[in-house]
Amino acid sequence: MYRDKKVFVIIPAYNEAATIGDTIKAIPPFVDTVIVVDDGSVDASATIAAEHGALVHRHARNRGVGSAFNTGIRAARELDPDIIVNMDADGQFNPADIATLIDPIIEGTAEFVTASRFKDASLTPKMSAVKIWGNKMMSRLISSMADQTFYDVSCGFRAYSREAINHLNLFGVFTYTQESFLNFAFKGVSILEVPIPVRGKRAHGKSRVASNLFKYAYYTAKIIIRTLRDYRPFRFFAGVSLALFAGGLAFAVFLAVYHAHSGSFTPHKWAGFTAGFLVLLSALSLVLGFILDMFARMRINQEQILYQLRKLGK
Repeated sequence: MYRDKKVFVIIPAYNEAATIGDTIKAIPPFVDTVIVVDDGSVDASATIAAEHGALVHRHARNRGVGSAFNTGIRAARELDPDIIVNMDADGQFNPADIATLIDPIIEGTAEFVTASRFKDASLTPKMSAVKIWGNKMMSRLISSMADQTFYDVSCGFRAYSREAINHLNLFGVFTYTQESFLNFAFKGVSILEVPIPVRGKRAHGKSRVASNLFKYAYYTAKIIIRTLRDYRPFRFFAGVSLALFAGGLAFAVFLAVYHAHSGSFTPHKWAGFTAGFLVLLSALSLVLGFILDMFARMRINQEQILYQLRKLGK
């Protein structure tokens, strides 16, 4: 135990035989249990992890980092940890920094603590300019949605208190990093970023999450949009409504200006029909936002019930 706290580490792994053994060996001895979720590996990742004392849970096929993370969380909950740390198996994170992550939780400073690669500019890892720009843009987007300032919402080295884990309810299978920020922010869970040095590149192989930036952007955008839709539906659909209304207004102004100069609507009557259609869609989007906002309140109540059941250990 570390300062009378039961600490678990969750490691999702997919074909990480080259590094997973060294990663587990470097985990500090105060960690009570290491759980490795083998996400359909075709190499010896699971075998090596078991040989190094980890509890191994296997997916028959590759299901994604988000799915592996959820499997690890469910497995850990059954053993009643006080703190859960998740990290990757690729050697980019130093297990010796686990204490740095969990100390704020033990001290009561935060319920969710994440390593930050960009909060301290002097610790920015060696990465391509495109990846750095993409990470910073993603952090700004999540910050605007959560009404908080975050510097790094994509790092996979994090610590969760028992309270945070009881609140956690994720659905993304491709990744979990951005969704968890929104999930916690919307529920009022205290979040802290701790600057920690991280290797910018894997020791072996390619990242299965960020190796294809277009794929990463597509799947991450889906998760973010769904999360915003589920927790802030009126805000989401009000934005859609505003965009549609602005488009309709633009077509209406175009037609009005043309009529003022020519005295006729021909041959641009189509602009009037388009304007009317877009304004109608705008109104429908606004109504839909009101309706879904009611369902979102019901969802929040259901998640509060789930949270209370988890606290009771049911």
